[in-house]
Amino acid sequence: MPKIKTNRSAAKRFRKTGSGKFVFSKSHHSHILTKKSTKRKRTLRQAQLIKASDMREVRRLLPNG
Repeated sequence: MPKIKTNRSAAKRFRKTGSGKFVFSKSHHSHILTKKSTKRKRTLRQAQLIKASDMREVRRLLPNG
């Protein structure tokens, strides 16, 4: 039986937490920050948890965590 390969693009976008959930960082926080409000930039800094409905797909993309 061959090993299951990790999807490399997903590995760069998601991290596994200690409790087994997946975390990702929000988009739109890399450039053109002058026109965005301070509040918007502050919320973009924070990592988000994957929704339960997407959990199955992310687990399949990252079989090794």
